[in-house]
Amino acid sequence: MWDTIKTLVIDFWSTLAEMSPYLLFGFLVAGLLSVWISPALVRRHLGRRGLGSIIRASAFGVPLPLCSCGVIPVSMSLRKSGASKGSTVAFLLSTPQTGVDSILVTYSLMGPIFMVIRPVVALITGIVGGLGVELFDRRVESVQAADDDESNGQKPTGPWYLRALRHGFVTLAQDIGKPILVGVVIAAVIGALVPDDFFAETLGTGLTAMLVLMVAGIPMYVCATASVPVAVALIAKGVSPGAALVFLMTGPATNAAGFATLWSVLGRRAAVVYMVSVVGCALAAGLAVDRFLPDLGLAVQSHWHAMTTPWWQHLAAVVLLAVLITPMVAKLRRQFRPSS
Repeated sequence: MWDTIKTLVIDFWSTLAEMSPYLLFGFLVAGLLSVWISPALVRRHLGRRGLGSIIRASAFGVPLPLCSCGVIPVSMSLRKSGASKGSTVAFLLSTPQTGVDSILVTYSLMGPIFMVIRPVVALITGIVGGLGVELFDRRVESVQAADDDESNGQKPTGPWYLRALRHGFVTLAQDIGKPILVGVVIAAVIGALVPDDFFAETLGTGLTAMLVLMVAGIPMYVCATASVPVAVALIAKGVSPGAALVFLMTGPATNAAGFATLWSVLGRRAAVVYMVSVVGCALAAGLAVDRFLPDLGLAVQSHWHAMTTPWWQHLAAVVLLAVLITPMVAKLRRQFRPSS
């Protein structure tokens, strides 16, 4: 019993310490992006139909650290401001699958190959989905461009660097802090309690495992960063890297609430194209990885087992815990504060 608890704690802390420096740096970059990239610039480049706008929308979404729920209001705002349906769906597909923070965490836990694969697959998925909407949903709809949104809305105040720090280490940390901690806990539980090769023996390593993880990932809410330690734990217990990639794509890209919102706002055809694009591209990417990179699973496990934890990573883990937990504690204090 105590040995299991000890293993859980060690696995939790080692995973957190390894990802902490990269995640903290990702928060900083995300905050800078929020200040430097103007919403007006985004709307100007995403408003036209055609391949160019779809590629730009998909590429723009790749580095943004927005989860599958957080991307919904942003994309709907872009749509209201004049973005085409194809560009909106491309942005919806590529953005939640990855982000600057999850890319760095993927490198820290899974190595450079997976770090490259994730954003490339996210980009391709966005382009495929956007083109699918352009092809199968040709109905012309009038969208009232909200040119005066910025003038009517309340603009952020204060120096740019303080706004960047506030967005990266307060707003973003509050949005994804709980899913990240839950993801690390799940990874620790899998590592401590699940026997080696359990998933390989029960699910197999081919299409069946991919379908099972895809069905599990589609309705779940899991952010791109939080899914990484879970994927590493799955690979360590016998899941093929292709099946893990399917989970990394479908988990962050979809959830039941987001799909319902997409259906109601963009329509049935766009929603169906969205889901078909996620499923099709995830399975194609997973099969391709297992076919052409058969040793990637061993590389991920070697990368994981070879990791050491110097003192500065322990320090970074303490800082990260403070960043993630502080908003949760403040929220609880507000909830239980007696009303005057």
